[in-house]
Amino acid sequence: MLKTPLNAFHVQHNAKMVDFAGWEMPMFYPRSGPDGAPAGGIVQEHHQVRNSGGMFDVSHMGRVKITGIHAARLLERLCTRAIRSMIKGQCRYSFVCNEQGGIMDDVIVYRYDEDDFLVVVNASNREKLLPHFRRVAEAGQLKVKIDDQTMSTAMVAVQGPKVIDFIGKVSREVPTLKRYAFAVKNLVFVKLTVSRTGYTGEDGVEVILPGGMVGMAMKMILKDVDPNDPNALIRPAGLGARDTLRMEAGMPLYGHELSEETSPLATGFDFAVSLDKDQGDRGESFIGMDALKRQRDAGGPAQKLAGFKLDGKRSARQGMKIMVKDRVVGTVTSGCPSPTLGYPIAMGYLDKELLADGTAIEIDTGKDRIAGVVTKMPFYKPAK
Repeated sequence: MLKTPLNAFHVQHNAKMVDFAGWEMPMFYPRSGPDGAPAGGIVQEHHQVRNSGGMFDVSHMGRVKITGIHAARLLERLCTRAIRSMIKGQCRYSFVCNEQGGIMDDVIVYRYDEDDFLVVVNASNREKLLPHFRRVAEAGQLKVKIDDQTMSTAMVAVQGPKVIDFIGKVSREVPTLKRYAFAVKNLVFVKLTVSRTGYTGEDGVEVILPGGMVGMAMKMILKDVDPNDPNALIRPAGLGARDTLRMEAGMPLYGHELSEETSPLATGFDFAVSLDKDQGDRGESFIGMDALKRQRDAGGPAQKLAGFKLDGKRSARQGMKIMVKDRVVGTVTSGCPSPTLGYPIAMGYLDKELLADGTAIEIDTGKDRIAGVVTKMPFYKPAK
């Protein structure tokens, strides 16, 4: 398995390590309470992020630098959103589609300069996207350099309602950043990219830095924080809490809500698909645009992504059928008990005529059924 530059940190803090997309990653950090009894775990880390702050290693995410005079043009061809309209210091969420309009990945594009971009991709998709990017560049005879920087850099997410105030003690600029904006900061000899982005539904930042300097940077970032202190402002959190947090925030996960068989028009993320970006003198169509236009003109996908509030305590699992009486009306893509809300939640694709809030459904577990209702996403929004 591949190891992130923070692997030694995880081992030092007794993380439960698992294989995720070929990377050895922390699922959670077992801890002991004052009486020696177990006091850590996914639920505790989830509440830590919702109430204060948590730090996640997200270095397994791919980081691909794209530069050159045709960098923006290549990204216009790859991404479902307009890229040329981005300003320096801006991030933009987008889909990357195949020719049939299916989702190859959902990505974040960073614009550093006129011809200088970074694309953050999902860990499970990096190896298929790199040759795809290069094939598209070669087919268009585009002058670009595509540099996979995943192994030479690290990426850390610091998320929670108290994080921005904490960062404000060491940086005046970062707390002023708008959502989906970033700044390049110097920390002694280390150059950091700090973006106001995240995958938890909370405010916070994601930090990209050289992999070889991550140990020193972590010590400086956490110099006044004891991650083993149960009352610490920021504590490490693993993939388990990251998943329950993104679920409550109604954020999709590739391999669950998203796949190459999924249309972006079915996800509800309409803002991330610009079907008119080929208009104008400098317009550029993206791969899959024609297929999505045909789909739109035919009335759109038959099913769309929906959220569900379930009765009882049992969770729905990916692949379970969604039922109305004896009719299959959809499929579950993700489910979990919501630590914040206190009841099970799920996401799945549902026949679009049933999307109204409060529509009664049942989840077929194979043995029996779990009752529930359609509910708007996100399931949780932080207090302003």
